[in-house]
Formats: sequence, C-alpha cells, structure tokens
Amino acid sequence: MTATCIHEYPGKPARPAARILAVEEGSPADDAGFTPGCVITAVDGNPLRDILDWQWYSDGDEISLSYIDTEGDSGEVELYREEGESWGITFDGALFDGIRTCRNACVFCFMRQLPKEVRDSLVLRDDDWRLSFLQGNFVTLTNLSDEDAELIIERQISPLRVSLHAVTPEVRQKMIGKHAPHGIEMMERLLAGGIELHAQIVLVPGMNDGAELARTLAWAYLREGIRNVGIVPLGFTKHQTRFEKSFDAPEDALAVIEAVEPFQKHAQAERGYPWVYLADEFYCNAYPEGVLAHVPPTEHYGDFSMFEDGIGIVRTQMDEWAACVEAQHRLASTLTEENALVYYVLGEAQRGVTDALLKDSPLDGLLVPLFVKNEHFGGNVDVTGLLCGSDVARAIRGVSAHDFVVVPRIMFNSDGVTLDDMTVDDIRDTAGMPVCVVSCSAAEYLAEIEELVAG
Repeated sequence: MTATCIHEYPGKPARPAARILAVEEGSPADDAGFTPGCVITAVDGNPLRDILDWQWYSDGDEISLSYIDTEGDSGEVELYREEGESWGITFDGALFDGIRTCRNACVFCFMRQLPKEVRDSLVLRDDDWRLSFLQGNFVTLTNLSDEDAELIIERQISPLRVSLHAVTPEVRQKMIGKHAPHGIEMMERLLAGGIELHAQIVLVPGMNDGAELARTLAWAYLREGIRNVGIVPLGFTKHQTRFEKSFDAPEDALAVIEAVEPFQKHAQAERGYPWVYLADEFYCNAYPEGVLAHVPPTEHYGDFSMFEDGIGIVRTQMDEWAACVEAQHRLASTLTEENALVYYVLGEAQRGVTDALLKDSPLDGLLVPLFVKNEHFGGNVDVTGLLCGSDVARAIRGVSAHDFVVVPRIMFNSDGVTLDDMTVDDIRDTAGMPVCVVSCSAAEYLAEIEELVAG
C-alpha cells in the first residue's frame, strides 16, 4: 500500500465507501499503511454505508479491510488489535452513502420558508434516521424501509428522535403529507422491537393544538418506549403566506401551558418526571412580565436532554447567572473604572429574561442588552441563534465608538459564518464598528468581556 497522501481519491469507486480523514500514529491502521485519503470499501466483505456499519462490523480484534489507496489501487489487508485498542481510523464524516432527504410536504417546514438566495446547505431537508441517533436530529420515519427497521432493531440502535406532531390520520396527512401513515407504522414497529424514542411536536395553531394535542399526548403516553415529548411552537418567516400567528400572544401561550400541565403532573406522580416538556417560548410569551417566576425549576428538566430544541435554556441561563455574582461584580468594577459600556447583541426573544436578570445586578446600566429585530427572516423569528449579520450591523451603527459591542458565538456556524453569509469581519466593516465574539454562557462571557475591556 502506498503512503502517498492526496485530498481526493481518484476515479469514482463504487459507493458506499468511507474516506479516511486521519490515522492515529502507531495504531493498527497506521502499521498497515493506511493514510488520509485512502478509502475503505468493505469490512469482512460488508460494504460500509455509514459509521454505524463501521462500528458494527469492526467490533472484533481481527478484521479484513477492502480499500482503495490514494493512487487508485485496490486491495485487501488483515488488521489485528489488542483488546480495547482502537483501529486508529477517523473518517471524513459519519455517512458514507449520502444523506437521505425528506420526502414529506410538512406545512410548517422552516426550510421551505427561507429566502431564495440562502446557501444550499440551509435548504437541505434531511430525514435520515442515522443522524437522529448520531446527532440528535428529529426524523419522521416516513422514508424508513423494512430493511432499515430490521437493522435498527437487530442492532438496538436506540434512542432515536422522531417527529410525531399528531396521531389522528387526517391531521397527520394534512400536516406532513401522503407518507404520514408510514411514519406511525414504523414508530409502532420500532417500539415493539425495543427501540426507545424521544418525540417532538411542532405545535401549529388550529391544526394539532387543543383536542388533537391531548389525543397525541395520550397516545404517546401509553407507549412506554416513548421516553419523553418536547413541544415547540410554530416558527414562521415573512417568506411565506400560509401563517400569520403562532403562540406569541400571552393568552395563546398560556392556554398551551395549562393544557399540558395535567399530563406533566400525572407523569411526575407515576413515572417520577414530567415526561412532556414545553419550549421556553411558551413561558416567555405567556408571562412577558415576571417570566423568571414562572420558568420551571432546574429539576423539572432532568438531564436537559432537549436543550438543543430550546427546552430548558432559560432555566440554565438563570442558574448560571445566579452562580456568577462574583464575576458580575468584577466586570462592573472594570467597566466603571474604564468608563465604558458593553452592548451585548441578542435576539428579541431574550428581552424579558435578560432585562430581569440585569435589573437587580451590579451590571445594570453597564452591560446593555441590544435586542435586534430579525428583519432578514421576519415573521416570528426572534431567537438569538437565528440572528443575521446584516441585521446586527444595522443595529449597532449608532453605538458610540468608545463603547464595546459583543455578539454571541451561537450566531455563527463552524466556519464562522452567519445565516446570511457574513463573518464577524463583514459585520465590523458594514457597521463601521469593532465587534467581538463571545460565549453564550454567563460564566464564560463575563470573563471574556472583562478581558476585552481591561486589555
């Protein structure tokens, strides 16, 4: 096997194939001569469709790898390892046969509501059960094949995160499309096979709320394999004409809270945890004044497993802020000594919580939240993570050059780019104002801001 390293393997080897990104020095793969750029096509004759196949077939201490090296030559090699030793291979991605895309027509699909000029990756509608297990994506299971279901059950690949939304056939079909019944069938099949599910409901006014929400929760509660349910409100942009409201009005949000509470109390008494959880927006919208008093306590959220779905973020912020009193005083002292203000850019959804946290703190009037309206997406999009660079640049143009502006890291992807393809340098240039990126965690951003101001 050659040791030549190239960035792309030559030719078009038959898919699926797994490209090696890195090889651990001194590992069995290194000893066998594998290098970045080599492609593994099979383990013991079994093609690799994804990292799950690799983990399953390479579980022993002796394997035969079929490969294509960096010069296009193919072959097979035997690898051996000691008990507990890694093979030493890191692959370039988790899916080797491509992402399985969505075949549904969900009325609430956020990616169908984006501006036409967005980059392609933002409108890629994946519905891949493997990403549900590996990355926590929610999937409908409407494209799950019999072979997929058998494999999941055989290997006990669990838990999975599934989009439930509704259980009445007519409602499901109206919300998801003609393949909706298949998703329910597959949920039942996986549950019968011992697979645990975390379910999500995107709540749409007049469609799956009210009596339908009660039916859906009752159906899910009877299936013990559904470990919990998260409910998130409909999000809509200005780039569509179907929706004009969600649960933004206090009375609408409060109605959902009150409808869910009986299920939570019953589950708490019977199972020891609330089982069904509401996204933070419901509490923030229901109690625009005094929201901190109505957010559930820390123990309500358990291990915060639904944090990425916007469930428990506010409680985490409250707890972190309470634990950082000393850091608040240090930053307040530094800002006073430097006669400076710091503007912290946030989405409008953070207004009630952030204002309340700052009100009785030493940073009141020194750390100034700058709530930015999301004009790029419009609609009811108001969370910090969906802020766009163009809106931020416009909002900070009037800030004094003597003061500091910080933006949360959550606005940027792993490449340092916002949803409208702006870097922090682009924001600086457009606004004509220095901008620094900081964490969203109070313990971190208070220290980062203090270092920025003092430095």
